[in-house]
Amino acid sequence: MRHVRSVDETPRPVAGGGAARVLVASNRGPVAFATGDDGSLVVRRGGGGLVSGLHAVASGDIGSAGPARSAGGADSAGDSNSAGGAGGGLVWVCAALSEADRRATRSTPDGRLDLAGHDTGGAAVHMLDVDRVVFDRAYNAVANRTLWFVLHLLYAPASQPSFDAAFQRDWQAYEIYNAMFAEALAREAAPGAAVLIQDYHLTLVPAQLRNLRPDLRIAHFSHTPWAPPEYFRILPDDVARAVIQGMLGADRLGFLTPGWAEAFCRCAKALLPADVELAADADADAEVGRDSAGPRRVGDDARRSGSETDGARHLDGMLAAAGRRDDAGRRHDGMGGADGSWLRYRGRVVRIGVHPLGVDGDWLLKRASGQDVAARATEIRELAAGRRVIVRVDRTELSKNIVRGLDAYRELLRDYPQWQGRVVHIVCAYPSRHDLPEYREYTAAVQRIVAEIEDEFATATWLPVRLEVNDDYPRSLAALSLAEVLVVNPIRDGMNLVAKEGAVLSRPGAALVLSREAGACVEMADDALVVNPFDVSATARALHTALLMAADERRDRCARLAAVAGRLPPRKWFRDQLDALLE
Repeated sequence: MRHVRSVDETPRPVAGGGAARVLVASNRGPVAFATGDDGSLVVRRGGGGLVSGLHAVASGDIGSAGPARSAGGADSAGDSNSAGGAGGGLVWVCAALSEADRRATRSTPDGRLDLAGHDTGGAAVHMLDVDRVVFDRAYNAVANRTLWFVLHLLYAPASQPSFDAAFQRDWQAYEIYNAMFAEALAREAAPGAAVLIQDYHLTLVPAQLRNLRPDLRIAHFSHTPWAPPEYFRILPDDVARAVIQGMLGADRLGFLTPGWAEAFCRCAKALLPADVELAADADADAEVGRDSAGPRRVGDDARRSGSETDGARHLDGMLAAAGRRDDAGRRHDGMGGADGSWLRYRGRVVRIGVHPLGVDGDWLLKRASGQDVAARATEIRELAAGRRVIVRVDRTELSKNIVRGLDAYRELLRDYPQWQGRVVHIVCAYPSRHDLPEYREYTAAVQRIVAEIEDEFATATWLPVRLEVNDDYPRSLAALSLAEVLVVNPIRDGMNLVAKEGAVLSRPGAALVLSREAGACVEMADDALVVNPFDVSATARALHTALLMAADERRDRCARLAAVAGRLPPRKWFRDQLDALLE
C-alpha cells in the first residue's frame, strides 16, 4: 500500500542560520554546466521559459522593500545588499540537472556555486546534488509525465494513465526531491525571509518548508494552467490531496490567469472539503447572516490586521475585477495580481494572486538588432522570396499543438488555393524532453506532416513550409520579426510568451492567430483571431482571414498587442509578488 506523507510527518522546525532575505526555488537554475574538450567545466546560462523570466530579476536589487528598478536603470532608493551579495540578498535554489552540474556542485561549499567562484550572472546560486535516479523519477516520471499531463489535460483516459507500483516508487522520489529543496531553503533563509517557490516540480515544498521554518513568508507560483477538479482527480486520491496540501502550506499562491487560479481553488474545495473555506463561501454565509458562533470571516481578520487588500469578497468577483477599485481605493485592472481573493485552510488564510507574466520589450528589440539575428533574417527573406510569411515558434511539446497547426495550414492551401505559391510557413519546432518516448514520437509526427505538405504542394520554385528543429534563438527572433501572421494554438498553456514576443518583434505587424486555451488569450483576445485549438478547419479559416487583413489593421492590432505584452515584464512581475508577500 502506498504511503504518502502528510504535512505533519515532515521534519521538525529548525533554526535558520542563513542570511538570505529573498529566496527563489525552481527545478532549473540560472546557470548550467557542460564538460569542455579538455575536461574542464564550462558554465552557460540555464535554459527554459521560467529561467528566462526570472533571470532578469536575479541580479537586480529586490532584497529591500523599496521601489523596483527598471530593466535598464536604477532608482534613487539603492540598497547595498543587492541580490546574490554576501550581505544577504537573493539566493536561488535549483537542482543539478546533468553530470556536469553534479560535478560542479560537489566541488563547492554546500552547493553554493557563487562562493566557489563560478560565474552565476550576479545571482547567489545553491545547486542541489540530486541523485540521478531520484531526479529522473521525480522530474520525468512524476513532474513531466504525470503532473504536466494532468494540468494540461493531455491524458486520454480510455487508455492512460495507470498508476501502479512503479508510480508509487516514482512518487516517493518526488517527495524526497521536494524535501531536499525545503531543507536547503530552510538553511539559507534569514529569519522572516521571503521564499518564492516556482511551479509544478515543487508542489510539496511550501508545506514542508513551513514545518521546518514557520517564521518564513512563503509563496508558490504556478507557471502552468490548472486542471478543473473533475480532471485533476485522475491522480490517485492521496497524491491529489498531497499536491493541494503541499501548495496550501504557502502564505500566497500565484497564477498566470484568473481561470487557473479559480480552478485551483475549486480543486482545493473538492478534495479537502472539511479543511478549505473559499472567499465566496464566506460571502454567502455573510449574506444569510452567520451568527457569532460560526466561523470568523477573513474580512474580520483583515480589519484586525489593518490589511488594505484582504477581505471577504466573492472569488469570481475578484478574479474578474477588471477596472475596479477595492475598498481601499486601489485600482485593479484584472491583470495586476491585486490580492482580493483568498481561501482559508485549517484556520490559516492563503491569499491568491494573479500575475500574467509579460516580456521586456526593450530588451527583446535590442537583442533582435544583433548581427546574428540580422543574418538569419536575411536567410528567411531569401527563402520567402517576397511571399507572405506565416510563423510559429514552439518546443515540440505535446501541449503546443503543432501537428494540428500544420494540418490547418495544409487545409488553408487546399481550401484557399489562391495562397499556393504566395505564402511560406516558417516553423521553428525545437526538441523538448526527448528522454520521454511520447515527445520523441511527437517530434516524428511533426516531421511527417511537414513532409506530407511538401509532397502535396511543393513546386520547383516554391517550398510551402520550412521546418527548423535545431534550437536557434537568433533564428526564432528573426522569424518573429518578419512574421505577418503568427500562429499560437496550444491545447492548453499557462501563458505563452511567444504570443507576446511576436507582437513586440514583428516589423510588418503580425496578425495573431491565438488559441482560446492559451493564458495570453485573457489579455490579448480583443486584437487576436481567437480559435478553438481542436478545430482545424476554423484555424485554417483564421489563417485565411489573417492573410486578407489590411496592413493598417494588422499594424494597429499588433501595436495594441505589444502594449499588452509589455504590461508586466519579468522584473515588475517578480517585484509585485514579493511586495504582495511582504505586505
